[in-house]
Amino acid sequence: MEETSFTMTPPFFNGNNYQTWAIRMTVHLQVLDVWDAVEKDYEIPPLLTNPIVAQMKIHKEKTTRKVKAKSCTFSFSPSIMTRIMLFETPALIWEHLKEKYAENEKTKSMKVINLLREFEMKKIKESKLVKEYAEKLVKIADNVRMLDKKFSDKF
Repeated sequence: MEETSFTMTPPFFNGNNYQTWAIRMTVHLQVLDVWDAVEKDYEIPPLLTNPIVAQMKIHKEKTTRKVKAKSCTFSFSPSIMTRIMLFETPALIWEHLKEKYAENEKTKSMKVINLLREFEMKKIKESKLVKEYAEKLVKIADNVRMLDKKFSDKF
């Protein structure tokens, strides 16, 4: 069976909508099979003198995964790029972006409370069609989920 290769552009990040970007980038890195280079941030020990073929293969594979993951994390606006270009590993880049752009728990909680209040206050008469009303409710529920909060589809 021949393995087919495909490329897709990493999601671009300009500093806005970090949660959406982080989800898309995580999936992008998983598809490329390099997410573990970010998530585990493993060290690559130098090859020993006279390594066997299996050791050389593993070393090359781990090195390549880190480089691929790092290259994917370079899809940023120029202002963000200048801040992260000195980080050595994709894990350090990821952590920096998370610290800088992810909302803290207090802000998230306030947004969730506001979205839930908006959800409860929606009245069907605000919308002419049931479909529009349902779409508004689903949009609010999706925004709550984007903030990593549980939101049941059941009423």
